Amino acid sequence: MNKYFFLLVIYLLILGVGCSVEQNNVTSNIYHNLTAHFNGYYYALEKTHEVENLILNSIDDDHNQVLRLFPKLDTTLAKSYAKDTEEIIKMASISIQRHPNSKWVDDNYIQVGLARLYSCDFQNATQTFKYVNTKSRNKDVRHIALIHLIRTFTENSEFDKAEEAFRFLDKEDLSKTNKKNFYLEKAYHYQVRNDYDNMVRNLTLVDSLLVHSDRRGRIYFIIGQVYQHMGFGSEAYNYYRKCLGTNPDYEIDFYAKLNMAQVARMDDSRDVKTVRKQFMKLLSDEKNQEFQDKIYFEFGEFERKQGHLTEAINNYKLSAHAGKSKRIQGNAYLRIGELYFDSLKKYSLAKAYYDSAVVTLPKEFENFNIIKKRQEVLGEFVTYTETIQMQDSLLYLSTLDSITVRNKLDSLLAFKAKKSEIGKKKKKRNSAQDSNNQNNPFFQTESTTTSDWYFGNPSAVALGESEFQRIWGTIALEDNWRRSNKTVTVAAITDRAVAIENGTEVVKNTEVKESIDEVGKIFAQLPKTDEQKKEALAKIEGAYFKLGDLYFLKLDERENAFSSYEKLLERFPDSEYGAEVLYKLYLISRENNDSQPNGQAERYVDLLKSKYPNSTFAKVLINPDYLKETSVAAEKQKLIYKQAYELYQTGNLREAQEKITYAMSLGETGFTSQLELLKILITGRTEDIAKYQFELGEFLKKYPEGPLKTYGDNLLASSRSFQEKVERARGIRFSNQSSDPHRFVLVYKNTDKISDKVSEELETFNRASYREKRLNTTNLVFHDDYVLTMVTDFPDRLTAVNYFDKFTAYAVTHKTFASHKFDTFVITKTNFDLFYRTKALDEYLTFFDRNYKKENQ
Repeated sequence: MNKYFFLLVIYLLILGVGCSVEQNNVTSNIYHNLTAHFNGYYYALEKTHEVENLILNSIDDDHNQVLRLFPKLDTTLAKSYAKDTEEIIKMASISIQRHPNSKWVDDNYIQVGLARLYSCDFQNATQTFKYVNTKSRNKDVRHIALIHLIRTFTENSEFDKAEEAFRFLDKEDLSKTNKKNFYLEKAYHYQVRNDYDNMVRNLTLVDSLLVHSDRRGRIYFIIGQVYQHMGFGSEAYNYYRKCLGTNPDYEIDFYAKLNMAQVARMDDSRDVKTVRKQFMKLLSDEKNQEFQDKIYFEFGEFERKQGHLTEAINNYKLSAHAGKSKRIQGNAYLRIGELYFDSLKKYSLAKAYYDSAVVTLPKEFENFNIIKKRQEVLGEFVTYTETIQMQDSLLYLSTLDSITVRNKLDSLLAFKAKKSEIGKKKKKRNSAQDSNNQNNPFFQTESTTTSDWYFGNPSAVALGESEFQRIWGTIALEDNWRRSNKTVTVAAITDRAVAIENGTEVVKNTEVKESIDEVGKIFAQLPKTDEQKKEALAKIEGAYFKLGDLYFLKLDERENAFSSYEKLLERFPDSEYGAEVLYKLYLISRENNDSQPNGQAERYVDLLKSKYPNSTFAKVLINPDYLKETSVAAEKQKLIYKQAYELYQTGNLREAQEKITYAMSLGETGFTSQLELLKILITGRTEDIAKYQFELGEFLKKYPEGPLKTYGDNLLASSRSFQEKVERARGIRFSNQSSDPHRFVLVYKNTDKISDKVSEELETFNRASYREKRLNTTNLVFHDDYVLTMVTDFPDRLTAVNYFDKFTAYAVTHKTFASHKFDTFVITKTNFDLFYRTKALDEYLTFFDRNYKKENQ
């Protein structure tokens, strides 16, 4: 008993000596190293791994885009694990404080830095990693700190600082693990900056350093995606194959196989067949059931690239109905619409699919606004193209005899009747359709955008037509289409045609009567007289012109506009639109840099001058100031103004804006001020009140003696009176005390992450221009969206305004200020207190414009 008691006392004495922070002997070092490792660092590290896994699982991968190497850190996600990062900092900090001489101090600081990084506290994370890099005696730990510092700079968009760290570490002798992490961080940095060339260079360098825990399959897949994005198909193919060799996650495995089919070489028809077999194998695999829509879409992409448009459209249609992804469904509709519009010139079908695409695609889809714009004008587009087709058909039929016309119309009506009958049968069959056909789009209805009835579903109808053509080929629309030998009773056709034309045929059968009525309507539209034929041709001519303007002015598709205008002149050499069309062809050719001697632009100029020498457009080319010197443009502007004003009154502001823009493009005339004021009125409905008041003020300066001055003054006064009432209702009243001390303020978006840069630039500016003033610079959070940087203090208004003017000139030539949006102003301390308390940024900017800017104008 005494023996054990003695040993226990000895142990406690050793332990007591070891616990002393000041001791630096073997016993003390062992104790502090063990305790620091297992009591502090170990638990901090475990928590860090938990946070990293949580962040990693937050990635919402879109395999249609290049996958992210690392998840993007954001404050919203950071709130969900805030307690964990606080625990990391707590455990690591206790370990540092209690065991300052242990060998785990630097590692604990690394954990603190990571916790701050994952919390999006980039400023403190930067300081922590810099501290480790400066103080640590361990070379590898210093390198680890710098690698994490690169990530911090990248997440905080401090790209120049990240590249400085690159240059330093490039010269260092890194361990294998640090070298791997360094290349990955560099690759991620370049991915964030969309520099795929440098991204893939670093990823290929890291290839030989990867281990299984690095999720090699995902990294190889990303390398393949980048090579595919850059157009290097063979390299992409090799890395997709390497990816599959690592037995990756199922989704990566699936998309790697899918992408391999996209980049496979097509040297001959056997390669095409091989790829088709690969797609069919993917479709038949039960594990890919949830990816059917994606497979069909990529199958469509493959066929489209081979020029097999019918097969491509069929696969896109299957894709649109095979899954639940709105993005893939919308993309499939869009592709079909594009093919019908650009390649097949079937504009009615194109419109139907564009309508479906716009309804289905998410608003953040790439180029969504351009897609929506085309969809919006396709209604007009279809009107013009169908006018051309209809009038051409009627003109053609008018050249034929009655029997031939009747024969063609009978065939068309018989085909329509067959479709109607099939539609009725199909509707009944759909109601009893079993679940085995649920994934077949021929029997499905499109979500939210089409009718439940088969023939109200454009994509299903088109699929049925393509299936019919696949089985039967291209067959004329006529009676007895399945027979190889067709017989026609000419006498019967002749009698019916004559009876219809004379209006003497009496038919008891309702369907036949309806058919005759429809044929009669068509006969009634046939242009028989020269006058009627001229009217038909005029409709075609006008449709071509409007079609060209649609491309030129609304879709901004110069090539298609050029083609439409050319067709118009080719078909109607003496068109009433000839001068304007030649002028627009000249403008398009000039934009295409085709204005060299003997080039297209010069050819159109010569044609315009020789054929229409007295036209306004020819005179504009001869004398650019012509429109200012003549009332022709003004008269045309008045007509356009009337249309624009009617659109403005009915609330069609965008179309009114387009009319005004076009009218003003004709040049400056005595009527221009009317157009400008209407444009400002539209601004009053679409923009903020400050911009509206500013433009009114500029208008009154431009036309101080014009006939619209009184009206403009009344508009401005009414607007200011209304604004003052609003300010009074809000209780915001800024005082105008010129003798009070002033401050200079810059307000900018919090997401820009440029507070430090702004402060540095301002201090540099102050030292250079106001050293004797000893001005102070302060950063302050305004609210969640904005921060502000403030320079204090100026003794009075005049000094502050002079500083404002000098800084404004300085900012134009300096990148930090020129590349970001700022609101800048000067403000008294009293007004600043009210401004900051009420967050009344817009109200103060209006007050500032009204009470300060006028001093400099």
